[in-house]
Amino acid sequence: MNKMINVALPKGRLGKKVYDMFELAGYECPAIKEDNRKLIFENEEKGIRYFWVKPSDVTIYVERGAADIGIAGKDILLEYEPDVFELLDLGLGKCKMAVAAPENIREVTDRTLRVATKFPNITRDFYHKESRDIDIINLHGSIELAPVVGLSDVIVDIVETGKTLRENHLEVIEDVVQISARLIANKASFRFKTAEIESLRDALAAQIAPKEAAK
Repeated sequence: MNKMINVALPKGRLGKKVYDMFELAGYECPAIKEDNRKLIFENEEKGIRYFWVKPSDVTIYVERGAADIGIAGKDILLEYEPDVFELLDLGLGKCKMAVAAPENIREVTDRTLRVATKFPNITRDFYHKESRDIDIINLHGSIELAPVVGLSDVIVDIVETGKTLRENHLEVIEDVVQISARLIANKASFRFKTAEIESLRDALAAQIAPKEAAK
């Protein structure tokens, strides 16, 4: 008898796209598309149980074993370094993390660079590799405002279309890392449910291959 797999899905647009992939891979749970406030959905026949969680909490659920697998952005994995297995790049939620600065600004070379970000660990690692002295200003929102009002020289943030940057007269000056959604697994769960998790991973990978080939 197959073991039930508990899946932590990120709430929001990305989570819905991820669920569609699971459904196409043969792990459907029709109740999840009903208009209700339920957080847990189960298809016993398919051996799958889904629950919606805040995107930044997915790694916590997986690392601590409340979920066997989950979907988290590469940004979260790099920033918090959870003790989980990264199994697959789903190719969804693609964007990049980048350094942005006010348009036509002179590069700061004569003093410590002030960097505003929601990702202090990624930022610290990036500038350490460049041997650059920085002062990290850890913000939780409206990162683009920081250089506009003189709080920082540059920002490190996720960039999708670049529209918000342009509206605030900022421009990307350097890419940090490419970001996308990743399938992750709890290490103990992967040992005890290897066959089930690998079967699911392979079914998802089969959804990705045709898209990559078409590029």
